[in-house]
Amino acid sequence: MARKELPEINAGSMADIAFLLLIFFLVTTTMDVDSGISRKLSEKPPENYTPPVIKQKNILEINLNRNNEMLVEDERMEIEDLKQYTIDFLDNGGGVGKPTEYGPGTACDYCNGKKADDSSDHPNKAIISVQSDRGTSYGMYITVQNELLAAYTELRNRYAKKYIKGQYAGMSYDELLLLSGNDKENEALKAVIKKVKEAYPQIISDAEPTK
Repeated sequence: MARKELPEINAGSMADIAFLLLIFFLVTTTMDVDSGISRKLSEKPPENYTPPVIKQKNILEINLNRNNEMLVEDERMEIEDLKQYTIDFLDNGGGVGKPTEYGPGTACDYCNGKKADDSSDHPNKAIISVQSDRGTSYGMYITVQNELLAAYTELRNRYAKKYIKGQYAGMSYDELLLLSGNDKENEALKAVIKKVKEAYPQIISDAEPTK
């Protein structure tokens, strides 16, 4: 009895389909992106450098222990209260600020704080010191940093909307940054963003972690 030969299978179309599926998954698959904090590290000070004298009231001390508990000015605080507490500290306006390129130090005429004697003199003098423990989780540290950055952003947004005039009047700081991303050569826009940053300069210090 003659043996019946089986027809050959054309694998060419299968290869095309596999290739198309590969392209499809490459295009549609999302990739996790590592998140982090944009921060410029301070440079090493020159030899014989004498650090300036800083009043204790101009420093907001935040401590994170190994149990991920947060102490602000030696008082236990929940993370959801940190942003507003930081805003109150930065925006206090209780004294005179540092001299700038525009002139000598003056009182903060744009601050809406209580002008308390035991809080910061001026936003350009306000320093936030964050000290963690070697056992503090990275997630807790990032959460605290995010709340601090959110406080600065809220104050900068308010300042930009109220005090920036002309072409960019009424725009928030976030909107100005978004606009600058699409127009990186715009010097006028850069000057406006610089002015907003100088109103509320971001001064966050990371102290040496405790053991």
